[in-house]
Amino acid sequence: MATLIHTLADHSDDINYCAFSSSCLATCSLDKTVRVYSLNSFTELPYSPLKGHTYAVHCCCFSPSGHVLASCSTDGTTAVWDAGDGRRLAVLEQPGGSPVRVCRFSPGAAYLVSGAADGTVALWNARSLKLHRSGNVKDGSLVACAFSPNGNFFVTGSSCGDLTIWDDKMRCLHNEKAHDLGVTCCDISSQPISDGEHGFRSFQMASCGQDNQIKLWLLLVADFSGVELKHKCTLGGHSAPVLACAFSYDGQLLVSGSVDKSVIIYEMSTGNALQTLTQHTRYVTTCAFAPYSPLLATGSMDKTVNIWQFDLKQPCAGTTAEDEPQAAVEAWSEDDVSAWLRAQDLADLVGLFKTNNIDGKELLNLTKESLTNELKIESLGLRSKVLQKIEDLRMKMASASAAVPEEFLCPITRELMKDPVIAADGYSYEKEAMESWISTNRRSSPMTNLPLPSLLLTPNRTLKMAIGRWLEARPKHD
Repeated sequence: MATLIHTLADHSDDINYCAFSSSCLATCSLDKTVRVYSLNSFTELPYSPLKGHTYAVHCCCFSPSGHVLASCSTDGTTAVWDAGDGRRLAVLEQPGGSPVRVCRFSPGAAYLVSGAADGTVALWNARSLKLHRSGNVKDGSLVACAFSPNGNFFVTGSSCGDLTIWDDKMRCLHNEKAHDLGVTCCDISSQPISDGEHGFRSFQMASCGQDNQIKLWLLLVADFSGVELKHKCTLGGHSAPVLACAFSYDGQLLVSGSVDKSVIIYEMSTGNALQTLTQHTRYVTTCAFAPYSPLLATGSMDKTVNIWQFDLKQPCAGTTAEDEPQAAVEAWSEDDVSAWLRAQDLADLVGLFKTNNIDGKELLNLTKESLTNELKIESLGLRSKVLQKIEDLRMKMASASAAVPEEFLCPITRELMKDPVIAADGYSYEKEAMESWISTNRRSSPMTNLPLPSLLLTPNRTLKMAIGRWLEARPKHD
């Protein structure tokens, strides 16, 4: 399901964290630096590495827009950088000056949270970069943080094992003993799950800890009674402390990394482990899914970051139901249609569609008349929105058959190759892209990161002919 496509080995010490924006990957390390890479080619941006921290960098995160990057360090500061040119915009000093272990932007980019070894939680105004409020966990170091998708509250995890829920006024809404030997990481799925009973809105959260466990929780949010944290289940699989966990953008997958050197990918609908990745040679300290592409990054104390790509034919990170081919959509169950409605911000129609037994085949056949007369949707605007979403789905399905075969795409540019060449690593690349790669003094393979035994590039005429035949066979309107 996940295939290793690239290894980054630029840091000179343990990798502590990695984070994606829509176009970049940031990594940070004990070597005091933050490195930023383009997702198009996994090449390092011109301004990278970012230097300025005087001790180890523990965490980094992008703002929702991807325009700003934050990093925090043992030096007691959180640095804020311009992700476009690498300029340092501000240095935020933690109240008390304690080593900062974690930082997170809120979904609306209004706030930036930083948590420190002395238990302090600082909530910064992300626009003015001034301290908004601060607080303290009861015991232990603050090592983990995650915002709810609506940004109304955030959760912190501490080395004493507590999960604490805060609102934007730094009021403690809930506290829970979660992991006996200490929390190491937590994450909240960006996709809300169906409304619970009694008017609750539900979010799914994962936490992991020194007790070798991954726990799944339901965050139940009520308008008047606050937030309730309910333990759902515990996932097994790791034989040592679990240091990292993260949800895929669509909430369908959860990934974890452990002291046992393994990475496990879980399917959230069943809780089953789908795949175990064992390529790292030391503790896995961090893992992250890309938001809009089928990529996973895992970092380790072996000083490397591995980039994994998911098979687009399988349900995976960053994909939703509408990305599947037409045959799959026609086979959708009513639950699949419900998931699609939620992904389109049409959750209010889930009950109506279920009552009328709308499955994938029925969905594709819906018309203005059936929405009006059979489903009784009175709002013209809502009917138009549904029809537009269905039309978008049909167009995506119609173009699925014309998708470019993976082997025709250059691994560096991810674009259709015009002049493919074979490099000494055995892979084919677009000639201009590979020449540019080599000209920037990169003597390693873009795919394996191993040294190239030769810089000779051989034209791949067979592949070029195959691409030409494929182009000729495509429908003329493409």
